[in-house]
Amino acid sequence: MSDIMKLKNATGAGIMDCKEALKAAKDNFEKAVEILREKGKASAAKKADRIAAEGVVASYIHMGGKIGVLLEVNCETDFAAKSDQFTTLVKDISMHIAASNPQYLDEAAVPAAVLEKEKDFLAKQSAKEGKPAGVIGKMVEGRIKKYLAEICLVHQPFVKDPSKTIQDIVTEAIATIGEKITIRRFVRYEMGEGLAKREENFAKEVAKQSAKK
Repeated sequence: MSDIMKLKNATGAGIMDCKEALKAAKDNFEKAVEILREKGKASAAKKADRIAAEGVVASYIHMGGKIGVLLEVNCETDFAAKSDQFTTLVKDISMHIAASNPQYLDEAAVPAAVLEKEKDFLAKQSAKEGKPAGVIGKMVEGRIKKYLAEICLVHQPFVKDPSKTIQDIVTEAIATIGEKITIRRFVRYEMGEGLAKREENFAKEVAKQSAKK
C-alpha cells in the first residue's frame, strides 16, 4: 500500500490505476510511472476532440507585486473548474510562468519571422564552428527544438519537478479529472520591464552636469 500511495503522490493517478500499474510493472516503480504517463497521454488523446469552453481566468502575484500573471485554462465543465485538482493545476502553471517567463504558449504561437531569424542565426553559428554543410541542417533542427523548449510554455520543464514538462502535468490532470484541459493564453507582467533603470537615468544626469562644468 505504501508503494501505491507513493506512486499516487508522484503521478496524481487514482489508487486503482496505481495498483494496476505496479502490478503490470512487477513492482518496478519507474516503469509503473511510465505506464501511468502513457495511459494519461492516451486518455488525453481520446479527449482531444471534445469542447473545453469552461474553466477559469486566474491571476497570480509574485515577489510582493513585482511580477503578475494572468492565465486562462479551459476544461469541459464548471464542476471540474471548481475542483481542487484543477485549482492546483492552474496555480502551479501560474507560478511556473512567473518564474520561467515563457515567451509563447506553444510552437504554433511562435511567429514564422522569429523562427526564421533564429534558424539563420544558428546556421551562421554552426558555419563559424567549421561544421560541414551537410551537417549544419541537422544541427540547426536539433538546436531549434531546444530553443522552442526554452521559449514555449508547454515544453518547458516544470519548475517544481523538472522531470516533467508543463504539458506532462496537464496530461496527468486530464487523466485524473477525466476532462479535456487546455491552456488557452497567458500574459506575464514584470514591474519596470522595458523601462530605463533609475541608475541609468541618474548616470546620464551626472554626465550632463559634468559636461556643463
